[in-house]
Amino acid sequence: MIFFWLFITFFEIGLFGFGGGYGMLSLIQHETVEHWHWMTSAEFTDIVAISQMTPGPIGINSATYAGYTAVKNAGFSMPMAVLGSATATFALVLPSLILMVLISRMFMKYMQTHTVQSIFTGLRPAVVGLLAAATLLLMTPDNFSTPKENLWQFCISCFLFLAAFVGVKVVKINPIRMIIYCALAGLVLLYE
Repeated sequence: MIFFWLFITFFEIGLFGFGGGYGMLSLIQHETVEHWHWMTSAEFTDIVAISQMTPGPIGINSATYAGYTAVKNAGFSMPMAVLGSATATFALVLPSLILMVLISRMFMKYMQTHTVQSIFTGLRPAVVGLLAAATLLLMTPDNFSTPKENLWQFCISCFLFLAAFVGVKVVKINPIRMIIYCALAGLVLLYE
């Protein structure tokens, strides 16, 4: 039964996940952690971290790892968990595939019309909102700690967050290099 709900859940996420992979993260987190309780918030945070570091789009990588984790946490074996990965990944990609096949020709024909431009104008703020939601969902005690729990880890986490933001946005450091720099800094500063 979990495979059916995995398919339906990730199909809906793929259908309504405007804004690319980062926009989908808040939807994936809501469905897998809060709605279905397939995994904990800490497990989802680990999935996002792994998805970011592995090649490929973060939304698809997250779906793959979330499908695996959901089925594994439900008590199934590793081969069944791999099937869960395939189910979630396929379901997430399927709406885009269907829509691209159906509307690609029509879209190119009507791209410059006022109606299509108005639709995109309305979608832009929604995309920004989904990206902001994904950012806020990852700002948890699992990622940053709290001043009461571990002041050192909290301060270092906030510093790394700000350094990464400034490094990528202002200094224009390549995001891949910034991820490596932050990983090394975290390893050196937070090693216990």
